[in-house]
Amino acid sequence: MKIRRWYWPAVALVAFAGLVFASLGIAKPAPQAGAVTQATKVTLQLKWVTQAQFAGYYAAKAKGYYTAAGLDVNIKPGGPDITPEQVVASGQAEFGIDWLPSLLSSRDKGSDLVNIAQVYTRSGMTELTWKDSGIDTIAKMRGKKVGNWLFGNEFELFAALVKNGMDPTKNKGVTIVQQPFSMDLFLQRKIDSASAMTYNELAQVLESKNPKTGKLYQLSDLNVIRMESVGTGMLEDGVFVRGDWIKDSKNQATAKKFLEASFRGWIFCRDNLAECTSIVLKNSPILGKGHQTWQMNEVNALIWPSKQGIGVMDQRAFTRTASISRQFGVIKKLPSGAFRSDLAKAAVKALKAKGQDAVGAKWRKASVKVTAGGK
Repeated sequence: MKIRRWYWPAVALVAFAGLVFASLGIAKPAPQAGAVTQATKVTLQLKWVTQAQFAGYYAAKAKGYYTAAGLDVNIKPGGPDITPEQVVASGQAEFGIDWLPSLLSSRDKGSDLVNIAQVYTRSGMTELTWKDSGIDTIAKMRGKKVGNWLFGNEFELFAALVKNGMDPTKNKGVTIVQQPFSMDLFLQRKIDSASAMTYNELAQVLESKNPKTGKLYQLSDLNVIRMESVGTGMLEDGVFVRGDWIKDSKNQATAKKFLEASFRGWIFCRDNLAECTSIVLKNSPILGKGHQTWQMNEVNALIWPSKQGIGVMDQRAFTRTASISRQFGVIKKLPSGAFRSDLAKAAVKALKAKGQDAVGAKWRKASVKVTAGGK
């Protein structure tokens, strides 16, 4: 093999430099480590489409909180044909977001999924009826057409109906109508009652024009029956993972980092409603600025204040959700091992050490103006 002529002088120079460093007692400069550490890639499967319901996660990504934690987070929107539990159980995502009753139902059927953070501390589920219908209680829904989206969203409503002597699973005493993901059936009065989240479908009704007046509908036109008020409110959006995945210590460290960054995103959204709404809008939600602003405000109300720190499961609330689920047939037996709070507590502790308010005791809802069509 030929050796280029400049090679031998170069070797001699390197050797000479080594002798000089050695004679002077100076260590040779160590090679620099790579400036960029490989980020841990994880996927988060949302319960539903892009909207302010998930603003904290989008904020954590946009503000660089995930990156700072060494994470590369892929946020996957959900939809009517996507079940987060199935996505996570199959290994297509490390983290999922869904309501606790849906998670418990999945576990009851044999899945190995574990809630590691309960972000929403109270239920946003309601049933809407028209004020002039006279249907202002669950009991008065007997013999009526009651709408719900189903696909795991029905448990709070079904529990309330069973509590009042009806069997929605067999259409006994009430007729369940599968509600589309719009409020058209309700606005057209084709159903007597419609399921509505405080942060979404309620706003859709208020953003619609009353054909009789030509003006937007008002809260005074509606009966808003909250599942919390009828005693069947259940815990909703929480973060879950596979049980076998979280047993690994490396994955526990990843999960703790993910939760800390996500919680910081939610804290940002609590304290910066307008900017956080803008972050959501940059991710192309279906509905506009007015609707997302309303939603951000109402979602904050389901999280804050968080007495034990954001994401830490309230044992009493969990027990209530599990008991109602069992009493009304959502699950066959009371669950064990369905959640763990150590990772959320560790994340909250880390945030507090960095001066972050993870409780939000002084938070108050803002006044948000309803806009036509949510624009």
